[in-house]
Amino acid sequence: MQYLGKKIAILGFGQEGQDVFNWLKRFSQNCQINIYDPFHDQDLSGYDFIFRSPGIWRLHSRLLAAEKSGALITSATKVFFQHCPCPIIGVTGTKGKGTTATLIAKILNQAKKKTYLAGNIGKPMLKLLPKLKPNNFVCLELSSFQLQDLDSSPHIAVVLNINRDHLDVHRSLSEYRRAKSNIVRHQTKKDFAVINADYPVSSSFSRLTSAQIRWFSRKKIEFDPKKLKLRGQHNWENVAAAMASASCLGIEKRLVLKSVYQFKGLEHRLELVRVCNGVSYYNDSFSTTPETAIAAIKSFSEPIILILGGSDKGSDYRQLGQEISRCSNLKALILIGKMAKKIQQSIPYFSGPIITGLNSMELIVNQASAIASNKDVVLLSPACASFDMFKNYKDRGNQFKNYVKNLK
Repeated sequence: MQYLGKKIAILGFGQEGQDVFNWLKRFSQNCQINIYDPFHDQDLSGYDFIFRSPGIWRLHSRLLAAEKSGALITSATKVFFQHCPCPIIGVTGTKGKGTTATLIAKILNQAKKKTYLAGNIGKPMLKLLPKLKPNNFVCLELSSFQLQDLDSSPHIAVVLNINRDHLDVHRSLSEYRRAKSNIVRHQTKKDFAVINADYPVSSSFSRLTSAQIRWFSRKKIEFDPKKLKLRGQHNWENVAAAMASASCLGIEKRLVLKSVYQFKGLEHRLELVRVCNGVSYYNDSFSTTPETAIAAIKSFSEPIILILGGSDKGSDYRQLGQEISRCSNLKALILIGKMAKKIQQSIPYFSGPIITGLNSMELIVNQASAIASNKDVVLLSPACASFDMFKNYKDRGNQFKNYVKNLK
């Protein structure tokens, strides 16, 4: 037993921290386990093992000091990679991870390959370990925080778009990219790297791996986009990535396409909530970067009433502002939260109404409904984090959906 008579700290007690605690209850004996939630600047000296939740920065000064004094810094992700008895498919990228990982799992299960979905998508990993058999597969959505100190790589590593994100947490863009790259750095010649050819940073990962490379691109698709239930050309990349991953395992294309055309996507990702009085309401609350809001805007040809704003993630809104200026089907903007002013200042020109000052989702939805007409789209795609007005992106999206469903 690895954890025998040890002093252990768990930093953060969300889903992953609780997963670690439950794991330790089974696989530790005579250990002192302390939980720090929230973790700020507690003294971590004297610990043998420190389990870091994804939200705790790996380069925090207290963690580095504890490591220097002999503590082993680990995480649920690292433990899972150490003990998983079956092949792992890992998916990372700035956006699209959850959609791609979910679709890969659906394709594999359709092909009668027992596959479990876990990771950053909100499903803890460690509780899966007792269920897993060598002929199973695990598909993990992996964030930069989970990858940052990972010293193993999955059998199939899927690299989507790598853009700017989480610069409110990561020290720099290069540190963010370096964290992402661990998904391929430890692969062998028996592994596969499924890499997006459309992004220079993503494609550069091909030089960091010993694995066999499988390229994918939205420019070279092997499916009929008209048959997809997913909106937006950005989802073509996610579908192409899932199909390339399935090809690494020799899955019949007929089965792959069946899953692809049935897939409706995930909650809070361009999710059609309701059509009311001819107006379509879409919940894209998972959009927390300018790039994802741009992708959402480009997914529609109908007139759009766009809801943007929230709390800061260190994003640059100039490209989004330019897209708003040249988008002919943007009918109105509703700017909310702390970043409303900064977003407005980034827009060179917009002839439609710009509405600000709404401080609740009820007011936001009612205002959008009041100015919407038949065939319009009301799109919540905030391009920002949610923590100024809501608990998280799920709370923001759920409130939007609830008020939309209550419209008369």
